[in-house]
Amino acid sequence: MKVFRIFAAIALMFFTFSHANAMSKDIVDTAAGAGQFKTLVAAIEAAGLVDTLKGDGPFTVFAPSDEAFAKLPAGTVDDLLKPENKDKLIAILTYHVVPGKIMAGDIAGKSTEVKTVQGDTLDVDATNGVTVDKAKVVKADIVTSNGVIHVIDSVVMPN
Repeated sequence: MKVFRIFAAIALMFFTFSHANAMSKDIVDTAAGAGQFKTLVAAIEAAGLVDTLKGDGPFTVFAPSDEAFAKLPAGTVDDLLKPENKDKLIAILTYHVVPGKIMAGDIAGKSTEVKTVQGDTLDVDATNGVTVDKAKVVKADIVTSNGVIHVIDSVVMPN
């Protein structure tokens, strides 16, 4: 019984430390450390949005994974990362960001529109799984120190 208590205490300390460590990272650091957002992080850097997404927030980021970016036509990402396309890249990236912290539970069972930092609205449908425009949320509620990340399977484009 004593061994079980010691093991439980160690497990609790590890969980508390790892949870606190995750909460201390902002959106950019969390995305960079996840390993599945290399393209997104490169785009954030090229667009000059690092400081913004490290800011106080809170922000909700619908984050396309590297696999999502790979679905774009060949050459699209390379073109967007060129300095002359910075404004277009900023518009696309800020279309994936919503002011405030929207957790999956906040919208469960609902269909709604949310206004993006870019200025347009995203259609969010949480009545049968969760979609953002036509992208599926494949992982929700990655909590950061300045908001939340929801991983999506496609890059969504503003009108």
